[in-house]
Amino acid sequence: MPIHIHFGESTNMIHFISILKIQLLIVAVLFVMSVSFSHAEDFFFDSDGVRIHYTVEGRGEPVVLIPGFGGNIKMWEDSGIIKELSDVFMVITMDPRGHGESDKPRDPKAYGNNLTDDPIRLLDELKIQKTHVVGYSMGGFITLGIVAQYSERLQSAVLGGAGWSPPDGDSAMLDALVKSLEQGNGIGPLAAALKPVGSEPPTPEEVEEINNWFLPNNDQLALAALIRGSDHSRLVTEDHLRANKVPVLALIGEKDAQKTNVDGMEGLMSNLEISVIPKADHMTALSDPLFVQGIKSFLLKHPIPVLVT
Repeated sequence: MPIHIHFGESTNMIHFISILKIQLLIVAVLFVMSVSFSHAEDFFFDSDGVRIHYTVEGRGEPVVLIPGFGGNIKMWEDSGIIKELSDVFMVITMDPRGHGESDKPRDPKAYGNNLTDDPIRLLDELKIQKTHVVGYSMGGFITLGIVAQYSERLQSAVLGGAGWSPPDGDSAMLDALVKSLEQGNGIGPLAAALKPVGSEPPTPEEVEEINNWFLPNNDQLALAALIRGSDHSRLVTEDHLRANKVPVLALIGEKDAQKTNVDGMEGLMSNLEISVIPKADHMTALSDPLFVQGIKSFLLKHPIPVLVT
């Protein structure tokens, strides 16, 4: 915590009062930074006409958690990540538009840049100038977009289960996924694309089981609209990666199909660290103890500075 204190020539009493004022100011700043939410509370705010659901828990520096496609805040609860981080950080979780308890527009125009803008609007709502951000899968792509578009608002960022690919790199799979969702057939193409490296494609029975878990909690037409209205590969260019100044950690399972895209960022993205979780794939990395340990240690290495001048 860098503290810059400047004294002119003064008497001992003035010197003492000046120090006392500075100490009180430091206490006030630390108090504001450590506003405590002992239990997660549900909140909503209006983000350009769309109602966004979020929770806040813990105390300390803020960290925003963004879930994956079709996921919601419960993803972070069930994996124990909120519990693990909230003893050190003020953990802010959000349901992206189209997900969880947030509004689910079916118009593709409602998505696009709004997916990266919504977390920034949430920071504005909470009057937070700078934060850490952690995203998983789709949330990782959103986080990468925030790094590219709003770097001044970030102290650090963690990309979980997500990398970067050139434009149109995943277009065939996304086209198939949109068609499947719009026909009410679920996420079979996505399940096939995210199968662990070296494994067989999911059987029809396995796809049915995945859909039985996925569909009751999601609006397929809203998710299809999200894909149609969004293109993170164009939002984040190679030039953005090379010019990056935000400390970024890519946490990826050894058998995650996204690992190829993470490997492709090495040597391309500035200020990037890559950590591979042994034997983990896209579905298991999140609950691996190494995942939250990696997040926690990385964020603690990059504290938000408090300057008193």
